[in-house]
Amino acid sequence: MIIDPMLPEHWPEVEKIYQDGIDTDQATFETQTPTWEAWDQGHLLFPRLVAKNLIGSIIGWAALSPISKRQVYRGVAEVSIYIDVKQMGQGVGKKLLTELISHSETTGIWMLQAVTFPENEASVRLHKSLGFTMVGKRKKIAQQHGIWRDTVLLERRSGICS
Repeated sequence: MIIDPMLPEHWPEVEKIYQDGIDTDQATFETQTPTWEAWDQGHLLFPRLVAKNLIGSIIGWAALSPISKRQVYRGVAEVSIYIDVKQMGQGVGKKLLTELISHSETTGIWMLQAVTFPENEASVRLHKSLGFTMVGKRKKIAQQHGIWRDTVLLERRSGICS
């Protein structure tokens, strides 16, 4: 597996992986993927990463979103990471998140946050394995298909930037 920068031409494969994650009801409250333009506007320009298998197919992606437009929060970003459902448990997420963390620190990001459903135990374990700590649980924060769902908030402070 190799990790490369995400380019606009990767969007069809990235979008499919994103939609597959949406379809699990364990990755996000979103119900459909945005257009490339909307996705692009909502994420930081760097880092945006894709994981590719040996034949060049995209098997996962990761990117960061600003948590606020306010200047004081310029060094805080939220992680998005999605893995092809056929590749889960193969180390793709760990490699992608490790690279995302490394790249984020080179751009002055001092804190990363991740929000996930508590039932998404694999995501919680992945983030904790790379230094994220659970800050808390937000109970009944939003509805998904008419059912109130909780989320957990995890964060990781950089050891390099502060």
